[in-house]
Amino acid sequence: MKEIFERRSIRKYTDQPIPDEHVEKLLMAAMAAPSAGNQQPWEFVIIRDRKILEGITKFHPYSQMLKEAQLAIVVCADLDREKHVGYWQQDCAAATQNLLLEAQYLGIGAVWLGIYPREERVNGIKTLLGLPERVIPMAVISIGYPAENKGPSDRYDKTRVHINKWEF
Repeated sequence: MKEIFERRSIRKYTDQPIPDEHVEKLLMAAMAAPSAGNQQPWEFVIIRDRKILEGITKFHPYSQMLKEAQLAIVVCADLDREKHVGYWQQDCAAATQNLLLEAQYLGIGAVWLGIYPREERVNGIKTLLGLPERVIPMAVISIGYPAENKGPSDRYDKTRVHINKWEF
Protein backbone atom coordinates (compact mmCIF):
# COMPACT_ATOMS: atom_id res chain seq x y z
CA MET A 1 0.00 0.00 0.00
CA LYS A 2 2.92 2.33 0.72
CA GLU A 3 3.88 2.50 -2.97
CA ILE A 4 0.30 3.22 -4.02
CA PHE A 5 -0.01 6.22 -1.72
CA GLU A 6 3.53 7.55 -2.24
CA ARG A 7 3.67 7.20 -6.03
CA ARG A 8 3.95 10.55 -7.77
CA SER A 9 4.75 11.65 -11.30
CA ILE A 10 8.48 12.46 -11.36
CA ARG A 11 9.71 14.68 -14.18
CA LYS A 12 13.23 15.60 -13.02
CA TYR A 13 16.00 13.03 -12.94
CA THR A 14 19.62 12.55 -11.92
CA ASP A 15 22.18 11.23 -14.39
CA GLN A 16 22.50 7.92 -12.51
CA PRO A 17 21.94 5.00 -14.90
CA ILE A 18 19.11 2.53 -14.34
CA PRO A 19 20.56 -1.00 -14.10
CA ASP A 20 19.23 -3.68 -16.43
CA GLU A 21 18.08 -5.73 -13.41
CA HIS A 22 15.75 -2.89 -12.41
CA VAL A 23 14.38 -2.59 -15.94
CA GLU A 24 13.63 -6.32 -15.89
CA LYS A 25 11.83 -5.95 -12.53
CA LEU A 26 9.75 -3.11 -13.98
CA LEU A 27 8.76 -5.31 -16.91
CA MET A 28 8.03 -8.30 -14.69
CA ALA A 29 5.67 -6.12 -12.64
CA ALA A 30 3.99 -4.82 -15.80
CA MET A 31 3.46 -8.33 -17.14
CA ALA A 32 1.95 -9.45 -13.82
CA ALA A 33 -1.07 -7.21 -14.51
CA PRO A 34 -4.52 -8.67 -15.03
CA SER A 35 -5.88 -8.78 -18.56
CA ALA A 36 -9.20 -9.64 -20.18
CA GLY A 37 -9.37 -13.40 -20.66
CA ASN A 38 -5.63 -13.48 -19.86
CA GLN A 39 -4.97 -12.17 -23.38
CA GLN A 40 -1.85 -10.24 -22.30
CA PRO A 41 -1.74 -8.11 -25.46
CA TRP A 42 1.20 -6.02 -24.29
CA GLU A 43 4.58 -5.47 -25.88
CA PHE A 44 7.27 -3.17 -24.47
CA VAL A 45 9.94 -1.12 -26.22
CA ILE A 46 12.84 0.01 -24.04
CA ILE A 47 14.43 3.21 -25.29
CA ARG A 48 17.88 4.27 -24.07
CA ASP A 49 18.97 5.99 -27.30
CA ARG A 50 19.17 9.74 -26.61
CA LYS A 51 18.16 10.66 -30.20
CA ILE A 52 14.99 8.59 -29.98
CA LEU A 53 14.10 9.98 -26.53
CA GLU A 54 14.53 13.52 -27.85
CA GLY A 55 12.62 12.61 -31.02
CA ILE A 56 9.51 11.94 -28.92
CA THR A 57 9.64 15.51 -27.60
CA LYS A 58 9.11 16.83 -31.12
CA PHE A 59 5.52 15.53 -31.32
CA HIS A 60 4.50 14.97 -27.68
CA PRO A 61 4.01 18.37 -26.02
CA TYR A 62 4.30 17.07 -22.43
CA SER A 63 7.40 14.92 -22.85
CA GLN A 64 10.25 17.37 -22.27
CA MET A 65 11.46 15.36 -19.25
CA LEU A 66 12.63 12.68 -21.70
CA LYS A 67 15.62 14.91 -22.42
CA GLU A 68 16.85 14.10 -18.88
CA ALA A 69 15.46 10.57 -18.52
CA GLN A 70 17.79 7.59 -18.42
CA LEU A 71 15.31 5.59 -20.45
CA ALA A 72 11.71 5.25 -21.46
CA ILE A 73 9.48 2.23 -21.82
CA VAL A 74 6.77 2.31 -24.46
CA VAL A 75 3.75 0.19 -23.59
CA CYS A 76 2.10 -1.16 -26.72
CA ALA A 77 -0.69 -3.55 -27.64
CA ASP A 78 -0.35 -6.21 -30.32
CA LEU A 79 -3.84 -6.43 -31.80
CA ASP A 80 -3.08 -9.95 -33.10
CA ARG A 81 -3.13 -11.05 -29.44
CA GLU A 82 -6.49 -9.46 -28.75
CA LYS A 83 -9.03 -12.18 -27.93
CA HIS A 84 -11.53 -9.77 -26.38
CA VAL A 85 -11.86 -6.80 -28.71
CA GLY A 86 -11.68 -3.40 -27.09
CA TYR A 87 -10.08 -4.46 -23.81
CA TRP A 88 -6.44 -3.91 -24.78
CA GLN A 89 -6.57 -0.35 -23.43
CA GLN A 90 -7.57 -1.59 -19.98
CA ASP A 91 -4.99 -4.38 -20.09
CA CYS A 92 -2.17 -2.01 -21.05
CA ALA A 93 -3.30 0.58 -18.49
CA ALA A 94 -3.10 -2.08 -15.75
CA ALA A 95 0.39 -3.05 -16.94
CA THR A 96 1.44 0.60 -16.94
CA GLN A 97 0.19 1.16 -13.40
CA ASN A 98 1.99 -1.98 -12.18
CA LEU A 99 5.20 -0.70 -13.75
CA LEU A 100 4.80 2.69 -12.06
CA LEU A 101 4.24 1.06 -8.67
CA GLU A 102 7.32 -1.14 -9.07
CA ALA A 103 9.34 1.96 -10.00
CA GLN A 104 8.20 3.60 -6.75
CA TYR A 105 9.17 0.47 -4.81
CA LEU A 106 12.65 0.49 -6.40
CA GLY A 107 13.17 4.22 -5.68
CA ILE A 108 12.96 5.09 -9.37
CA GLY A 109 11.11 8.16 -10.65
CA ALA A 110 8.65 7.74 -13.48
CA VAL A 111 5.84 9.52 -15.26
CA TRP A 112 3.09 8.17 -17.55
CA LEU A 113 2.92 10.02 -20.88
CA GLY A 114 -0.28 9.30 -22.77
CA ILE A 115 0.02 8.34 -26.42
CA TYR A 116 -3.23 6.58 -27.39
CA PRO A 117 -5.77 7.81 -28.57
CA ARG A 118 -4.01 10.97 -29.82
CA GLU A 119 -3.48 10.21 -33.50
CA GLU A 120 -0.46 12.51 -33.91
CA ARG A 121 1.26 10.84 -30.94
CA VAL A 122 0.37 7.30 -32.06
CA ASN A 123 1.68 8.01 -35.56
CA GLY A 124 4.77 9.76 -34.21
CA ILE A 125 5.76 6.79 -32.02
CA LYS A 126 4.88 4.24 -34.73
CA THR A 127 7.12 6.06 -37.22
CA LEU A 128 9.96 6.74 -34.77
CA LEU A 129 10.10 3.14 -33.53
CA GLY A 130 9.12 1.38 -36.77
CA LEU A 131 6.17 -0.37 -35.16
CA PRO A 132 4.16 -2.83 -37.28
CA GLU A 133 0.63 -1.77 -38.25
CA ARG A 134 -0.94 -4.23 -35.78
CA VAL A 135 0.96 -2.71 -32.81
CA ILE A 136 -0.60 0.31 -31.10
CA PRO A 137 1.49 2.40 -28.68
CA MET A 138 -0.54 3.31 -25.60
CA ALA A 139 1.91 5.10 -23.31
CA VAL A 140 5.50 6.16 -22.86
CA ILE A 141 6.89 5.93 -19.35
CA SER A 142 9.78 8.29 -18.68
CA ILE A 143 12.20 6.78 -16.16
CA GLY A 144 15.16 7.95 -14.07
CA TYR A 145 16.30 8.31 -10.50
CA PRO A 146 14.43 11.27 -8.96
CA ALA A 147 16.04 14.70 -8.79
CA GLU A 148 12.91 16.03 -7.10
CA ASN A 149 11.08 14.95 -3.97
CA LYS A 150 7.31 15.00 -3.97
CA GLY A 151 5.50 13.94 -0.84
CA PRO A 152 2.42 11.75 -0.74
CA SER A 153 -0.81 13.26 -2.00
CA ASP A 154 -4.18 12.52 -0.39
CA ARG A 155 -6.63 12.42 -3.28
CA TYR A 156 -9.49 10.68 -1.53
CA ASP A 157 -12.76 12.53 -2.15
CA LYS A 158 -15.83 11.00 -0.52
CA THR A 159 -18.12 13.15 -2.70
CA ARG A 160 -17.17 10.87 -5.59
CA VAL A 161 -18.40 7.73 -3.85
CA HIS A 162 -21.91 6.51 -4.57
CA ILE A 163 -23.58 3.60 -2.84
CA ASN A 164 -26.04 1.42 -4.73
CA LYS A 165 -27.03 4.25 -7.08
CA TRP A 166 -26.11 7.75 -8.08
CA GLU A 167 -27.29 10.27 -5.50
CA PHE A 168 -26.73 14.01 -5.34
